Amino acid sequence: MLKPIVFLPDALVEASEAYAWYEEKEIGLGENFYRALSVALTYAARNPDTLIKVYENYRRVLLRRFPYAVFYEHGPEAIHIYSVFHCSQNPEKWMKRLKKS
Repeated sequence: MLKPIVFLPDALVEASEAYAWYEEKEIGLGENFYRALSVALTYAARNPDTLIKVYENYRRVLLRRFPYAVFYEHGPEAIHIYSVFHCSQNPEKWMKRLKKS
């Protein structure tokens, strides 16, 4: 059984903003982004320990077709999404968020 996926508020905002940006560029592209995000999250939920640790117990899964990385931590009850990060941004942004958590 897959663990539930819980988005922290900042990660949910990032995903929504990415959807809106892609949808503005081309109708349906935002939906494609959400599908890619869903596939990546499903993979992480099915294989939470297989992806490499990027910082302490936090792991990363990459989206196909889109330059995004999802940073998460999994516990006994759920997978917590900390960031839906566009890879062209300064990596200090996601590092600061993980260090605050």
